[in-house]
Amino acid sequence: MRFVPIKTDDQLDMQSLHRVRERWVMRRTAVINQIRGLLLERGITLRKGRCHVGAALPWILEDADAKLSSKKTAHENEACRRLVAIPGIGPVTATALIAAIGNGGAFHKGRELAAWMGVVPREHSTGGQQKLLGISKRGNSYLRRLFVQGARAVLQQRTKQSSGLSAWLAQLTSRTHRNVAAVALANKLARISWAVLAKNEQYRPPVLANAAAA
Repeated sequence: MRFVPIKTDDQLDMQSLHRVRERWVMRRTAVINQIRGLLLERGITLRKGRCHVGAALPWILEDADAKLSSKKTAHENEACRRLVAIPGIGPVTATALIAAIGNGGAFHKGRELAAWMGVVPREHSTGGQQKLLGISKRGNSYLRRLFVQGARAVLQQRTKQSSGLSAWLAQLTSRTHRNVAAVALANKLARISWAVLAKNEQYRPPVLANAAAA
């Protein structure tokens, strides 16, 4: 039986660097293959190998005939501009939502979109008693993660929000855990996003009645 000698700290550090390098190479290869696959769907064929992809990408991105999506989609698309006006929603979330649901016409109301994203609580009712459990986590996990991350950002800046939203968040965070509040806000943002898309309206920040009267 052969025993592996105990490694020194320098050996452990060097081994960690090689493991990180190996993981980076694997992810780089996966991304390159994904790029080749996406371009193939547009009729653009690239040879295997990082060097061939790296050499071809500049002229592909500059080729207007390729009709690839522009990086400025969020600024050029009118629906995206309406979505990014909602707190917690940036260009990434806006474009991901539109790519997933279009104008939201497949959903009859905002709650259906929130349920599809998996940010509504599961329910267990028996004997006439209603019991709400954790969120279902069904549907599009990528969108759910983006909305929850956006909700966390809004919670960190809740005092800078509109008077109506700030008051709602203050009441919410006072009676529940911060993680639960983030999911509840993500639910609310999903419903607002559906209304903005499906009803083709601009986002109107909620304000308190006394603030509106002033």
